[in-house]
Amino acid sequence: MGAPGLANGHGIRESTTMLPAIFGLSGLTLTEDERAFFRDADPAGYILFGRNVESPAQLRALTDELRALHGRDRTFICIDQEGGRVARMKPPVWQPYPPGERFDRLYDIAPASAIEAARANAEALGLDLAEAGISVDCLPLLDVRQPGAHDVIGDRALGSEPMRVAALGRATLDGLARAGIAGVVKHMPGHGRALVDSHKELPTVSASAEELEMDLAPFRALRDATIGMTAHLRFLAWDDWNPATHSPFVIEEIIRKAIGFDGLLLTDDLDMQALGGTVPERAARAQAAGCDIALNCWAKMDDMVGIANSLAPMSDKVMQRLERALAPTAAFDAPADMTAQAALFDKRDRLLELA
Repeated sequence: MGAPGLANGHGIRESTTMLPAIFGLSGLTLTEDERAFFRDADPAGYILFGRNVESPAQLRALTDELRALHGRDRTFICIDQEGGRVARMKPPVWQPYPPGERFDRLYDIAPASAIEAARANAEALGLDLAEAGISVDCLPLLDVRQPGAHDVIGDRALGSEPMRVAALGRATLDGLARAGIAGVVKHMPGHGRALVDSHKELPTVSASAEELEMDLAPFRALRDATIGMTAHLRFLAWDDWNPATHSPFVIEEIIRKAIGFDGLLLTDDLDMQALGGTVPERAARAQAAGCDIALNCWAKMDDMVGIANSLAPMSDKVMQRLERALAPTAAFDAPADMTAQAALFDKRDRLLELA
């Protein structure tokens, strides 16, 4: 069901409420068509990729324009800046950051040092994002690494022991928050058992509900996080047919009740081939299943217009979750104070050298 009202110049049904979607951008600057569409659609936020990133000045100008489009002091502008092989802001322009596995290795010999290193690393990374005008990082992964699983998670994971993952994930959220950045816990209810890459096909997990308690544990420990992201995995213990993103049972009974998560729930990227149907159909199914926000990354105008016409307007409850998620983030009315970053790098590197 689309939002009520008359179609505007993009063929979007007009609505008085924000669209519960996050959209990607095609390049380093907004096109005229994107600018007009985003102004009309009023999406909940935006996601940036390498194609949108060239220099600090260019990136800050882009995020400033996104905020100015809607006149909101706090706008959901996110990025996948994890460190390791998943980093959209790359050297030599920006600093490199280690993958989650580095903190896992340090935890083997010095748990407190690993937690402090993860916190310092996340704060330093968050300062890069704050300087760029980005408010949300799709980090930390709380996926428990499993032997024999596909490497789509691999060294991105914070470990194979649930409480270790939770402790390092909490430190990451804390570090980002110190820099004025909101984190996203992902991929709920756990991506660590995938035997295939969900970007390319649908993973099916045959583990029992009892075995899956291990996967839920880090998310349960961090259930007070304000933003989470679903996994495009099918869990036979819970739903024989639907991936988590499209499963009312998984979202309501597992994520909302068993985990106890009451934050803003994003889908993973709807373009991933784990999902069937057109992209607008995928968005509508995710919303019907209980996801709060549809995430569409690839800036294909036809898909974005289709999503705008497929989704019901944002509910008051989702709006409250969005406002709660963004409330602690930086207002971005001035450049970030980067003076502490060098000391954070020094602390992190001295601690990581222990392992």
